[in-house]
Formats: sequence, structure tokens, C-alpha cells
Amino acid sequence: MTLDQLPIGQEAVITIVGGEGALRLRFLDMGLIPKTRVTVMKTAPMGDPIEIRLRGYELTIRKEEAMKIEVKTEEFL
Repeated sequence: MTLDQLPIGQEAVITIVGGEGALRLRFLDMGLIPKTRVTVMKTAPMGDPIEIRLRGYELTIRKEEAMKIEVKTEEFL
């Protein structure tokens, strides 16, 4: 499952951070690294962008970017 598919209020753990080059480095710099817990807090009215909570702060990312981050929910860990 990718981060954009996670329902609002659901918590998951990042398993794979995709993207290439500068985009992947930007994800890692923002704290989106494997084994990090994330929770989808809300989405914009049209579904893009997505606000997530991780490491004690909120982060807003585009749905297109969220598609590159794979997560697993607690039931699959």
C-alpha cells in the first residue's frame, strides 16, 4: 500500500521510500525514512495535498509524491 491510499486517521509504518535523485533525498531530509510511523491527518477538499503527522510534526505532501512512499499498517506488521 502507498501513503496516498492510507485512510484519514490510520497509522502505518514506512517500508520503502521511492523516488529518484533529489526527490528521494528531499523525502529523507523531511524525515520520511523506513520504520517511521506516520498518520494521515487530513486531505484537501479535492484530495490533494495530504497532511501527515510523523516524528511529532505535521507535513503536507502532494498525492503524486505520496504514491512513491510504501507503508504497512499495524495489522500487516
